[in-house]
Amino acid sequence: MPPVLKLLRLPHWIKNGLIFLPLVFGGGLTNGTLFLTTLAGTLCFCCLVSAVYIMNDLADMEADRLHEVKKLRPLAAKTVSKKTAKVLFVLLMLLTFGGAAALQNGTAAVLLAVYFFCNTVYSNGAKKIPIFDIALLVSGFLIRLFYGAALIDEEVSPWLYMTVMTMACYLALGKRRNDLPAGENKGVLQVYTPAFLDKYMTVCQTLTIAFYALWAMSPSVLHSNAVIWTVPLVIVICMKYGLCVETQKYADPVDVLLSDKILCGLTALYGLVMLGLLY
Repeated sequence: MPPVLKLLRLPHWIKNGLIFLPLVFGGGLTNGTLFLTTLAGTLCFCCLVSAVYIMNDLADMEADRLHEVKKLRPLAAKTVSKKTAKVLFVLLMLLTFGGAAALQNGTAAVLLAVYFFCNTVYSNGAKKIPIFDIALLVSGFLIRLFYGAALIDEEVSPWLYMTVMTMACYLALGKRRNDLPAGENKGVLQVYTPAFLDKYMTVCQTLTIAFYALWAMSPSVLHSNAVIWTVPLVIVICMKYGLCVETQKYADPVDVLLSDKILCGLTALYGLVMLGLLY
């Protein structure tokens, strides 16, 4: 992949699939207007995500050069200049909020601004504050969920909210867990211990499965009598993801997913099963 595209972190746009959850689970996927609105809003969010990654890479460039994995990032590896990165950042921000203005959705625009604000706070010191760093990482997933709902004026089920929140906590804790043996000894990694992170990863994974089961059984879910049968598949996916996290040196959620063909296959299977059950 060319360095400039690598700087944009295109694979991490996968996380923006959360934006489609309100549309898919609300039964609106076959509605052309709602689908195009969600797609346009997702493209805006993708631009913002890439802009945020560039901002983070500019801030962490020197530290990244000392990291086993992060030293390969374009700015740290000097395959992309700081000037080019800054120009791309400005262009992406213009595309993000220009697109948001075109959508004429005030709530969605506010959520885009909140996402950018949270990540600015994270990059400027909050990531060094234990627990608060996890909370900010989790907020990114929740903002995506509510942003998707705002785009189509759909309510988010309380059980779906709880499922995504605890899942995001598990993913964020797993990322921190695998930063520990990577040779880093700074910021929050001086405070977190493997035992602490393992304990709360277990708690969050358990709650994710429980909340998902409660969501699947809730009256608000289309064809809930059938959706409940996807719980075993979700458990298998959680187990496989947990195994991948424990056997990899770097546990960024997207990297974990894309590095394991079986996990990718299970996730794709879940998506196909859900589409088949709902539509």
